[in-house]
Amino acid sequence: MSDVAVPYNSDNFRGPPRSFYSLVDHFLLLIFNFITVLLKKKQRGDELQLQKIEYPWAVDLLDQAIANTWFPHEAPMAEDLENWRTMSDDEKNAVITYIGFSNPMEYEVNESIMYGMMPFISAPEVNMYLIRQQWEEVNHALSFDYVINTLEIDRSKAFGTHTDISTVAAKEKFLTKSIDNMSEGNVDVDTIEGVQEFIKNIVKTNIVTEGIWFYSGFMFALSFRQRNLMRNLGTITDWIARDEALHLKVGINIILTILEEQPEVVTPEFAQEIKDIVIQAVELEMAYNKDLLPNGILGLNTEFVNKYVQYVADRRLEELGFEAHFNVQNPAKWMTTANDTFQLVNFFETVNTAYEVNATGTRGMKK
Repeated sequence: MSDVAVPYNSDNFRGPPRSFYSLVDHFLLLIFNFITVLLKKKQRGDELQLQKIEYPWAVDLLDQAIANTWFPHEAPMAEDLENWRTMSDDEKNAVITYIGFSNPMEYEVNESIMYGMMPFISAPEVNMYLIRQQWEEVNHALSFDYVINTLEIDRSKAFGTHTDISTVAAKEKFLTKSIDNMSEGNVDVDTIEGVQEFIKNIVKTNIVTEGIWFYSGFMFALSFRQRNLMRNLGTITDWIARDEALHLKVGINIILTILEEQPEVVTPEFAQEIKDIVIQAVELEMAYNKDLLPNGILGLNTEFVNKYVQYVADRRLEELGFEAHFNVQNPAKWMTTANDTFQLVNFFETVNTAYEVNATGTRGMKK
């Protein structure tokens, strides 16, 4: 395995802007401490105070997350409601399916953070970011609820999606199985096997759910704005996408940091497991897209969305140090202008101007 470099440029580090801090934010800064190993078994009573930052990329991402603060009601949706009333049944059903998947998955991501990440991460600055991410996941869920209420969508239909549609349930199970494993006391991160299980959960949460499945959903939602429809749903999607880009970035940073500190965890077999997780996730998403768009809608069909999913998945594989697997071109080039978050899918080759992400070249898991 090649060396691993954490994608952070300390020369460009900027501390969190105090103007954004509430009393709670300030309190969190005071209680967290510095520990030199990111992943280890923690004990109750460990001293908690922020004496020194070991992983400044975490504070940098926290800075950016706080600066991106938004609330769903800032996007008035009266115009969207007028659009909704003129849309076809296929279009409405697709939107309901998309929301029905996305809303509960925001909560599942929070479960993963609560039970599969924070109990095992000792660095306070990383946990600070994860606490902020949990708030963002709640804000996203509230945003989908806001859309449901505004568009007068049948709540039972929307919230029943994740159990009534088998492909949605399959995606949810893919993630929750990993969360359950992390939360049941079976994982010991003082062992190589335990570290590997931790990394697999991060891959399923931050890379797959937030970096592939959600990105597929963003493209679907923003396709309506391309037709001058649902423009404020598009605005909310922009805001969610900006948050998720940081969630993806922190997941990759955590993985690369662990690989740098504990390179012995990467074996050829483990590297193949990680690649297989991404490929299986793409298969699940492609099956789901058949239920999302059974008849297609104007400008969008299953084949188009699936090709975009494959394109995004290849970028994720490359970010983890693998070769591209699907080798397809981006079919939705309009996404690069629809939302500046999508201009630079690979965070480790260029700088994302929307976030000022401090990212330099990296090496990854390829064995």
